[in-house]
Amino acid sequence: MNMPKGPLTNILVGINVLIFVLVWLGGFQQQAVVEGALIPARLTGALGSAGAYDFWWPAWVTLLTHAFLHIDFSHLLFNMLILFFCGRFVELALGWKLMGLVYLTGAIAGGLAETAWSPGSLNPVLGASGAIAAIIAGYMVLFARNRPKPVGPLPAEIARGAQLLLLWIGLNLMMAFAFGGDGIQIAIAAHIAGFIVGLVLSRPLLILRYRKA
Repeated sequence: MNMPKGPLTNILVGINVLIFVLVWLGGFQQQAVVEGALIPARLTGALGSAGAYDFWWPAWVTLLTHAFLHIDFSHLLFNMLILFFCGRFVELALGWKLMGLVYLTGAIAGGLAETAWSPGSLNPVLGASGAIAAIIAGYMVLFARNRPKPVGPLPAEIARGAQLLLLWIGLNLMMAFAFGGDGIQIAIAAHIAGFIVGLVLSRPLLILRYRKA
């Protein structure tokens, strides 16, 4: 299988790696979490008196910044490998602008989903989970080898989307059980929301791209 070039995918991978290196080499891990991670209680205003800290930017900015921060090297490596492979193919199909739209929308939707799931939580949310999930869903929709089939009263496309969503939820539940005991929290809501974004947007954006061509 020949890998597409994917210039935007390469840039996104490069930005994530560069930020990780700068944060860890500079010893800014704690500051990066406080300033850049998404903290649901801060976004909803439930932080209360603890919110007296003078943040660099408004809380809504963290809907994007959290997607460019990672907990450790393994977290970064896993996400970037998936992005490097799936992102290039999605970019080939949609073009860099629409692929970027899916990526950023997935990141924002993931952050909003985590906030809605735990509006009073002080646990920081880091990582490109929502964005990567959107790209994975896009890849599965756009490059599925088998034609979808209807399931009972569900049309073919809706049935495929439901199957993929259930698969993704199952994988995330397995990850939560596997790693939760080590104090690692999986942003399941972010994964699910990002995956739904990829399912919903990918095919309409593909049609839009070639309709304009």
